[in-house]
Amino acid sequence: MSLAAEHPQPLVGGHAPTLMVVPTYNESANLPELAQRFFDEKERYPGLELLVVDDRSPDGTGKVCRELQGRFSGLHLLERDGPRGLGRAYLAGLRWGLERGFGVVGTMDADLSHDPRHLPAMLARLLDADVVIGSRYVRDGGTVNWRLRRIVLSWLANRFAAFLLGVPVHDMTSGYRLYRAAALQRIGLDRITSTGYSFLAELLFLLYRSGARLAESPILFVDRTLGKSKLGGREIYLGALHLLRMRFFVHR
Repeated sequence: MSLAAEHPQPLVGGHAPTLMVVPTYNESANLPELAQRFFDEKERYPGLELLVVDDRSPDGTGKVCRELQGRFSGLHLLERDGPRGLGRAYLAGLRWGLERGFGVVGTMDADLSHDPRHLPAMLARLLDADVVIGSRYVRDGGTVNWRLRRIVLSWLANRFAAFLLGVPVHDMTSGYRLYRAAALQRIGLDRITSTGYSFLAELLFLLYRSGARLAESPILFVDRTLGKSKLGGREIYLGALHLLRMRFFVHR
């Protein structure tokens, strides 16, 4: 049974217990350190729980997670079958959290690029918002170990997506987020058509159009040092096409 069901007391500033969803595929090398960092924060904020959504990683990520469950209370594992995809993993994790009564459900990366130490500040911003984005492109935010060309391309892509969809944020593609459960329930997750990286932009677009209050909290994004990125050129191209399709045809 989850902490949300056992202990409904507030976490921070009136928030219900919070579940962070972490999609994984071949992240066995990074998961132990991520879990340690995350549950260091849990010592200060007991309502935090972590759900690893693994796409049956051949490197044994699921096995590593099961071993870590013996050390960390509040660590959960959801192993997915069928077609892989970041968007599908996000959806599975968000639904898992909503079904178990978490008042706040968030997402973060497994590759240590999203530091759990930013969570307290993000939770504080949730006091007057429905969605909080851990943003690289606001004051005091930034990236570490990225080349200038990659930073510029990412910034331009985010500005293009925000302009195209009319969403007033600086970091449309950040996967470090907190959502109030009520905001997710209001839009209906079944409406989302993206299965890849454009999932993040589509979800934010739907939330904003539903009246959700959006806020950004600065983070330092640190590029992975272990494992291999799953974002390729084909995914970027398909994501851009999906944004155009979404803006003009799907969610009109």
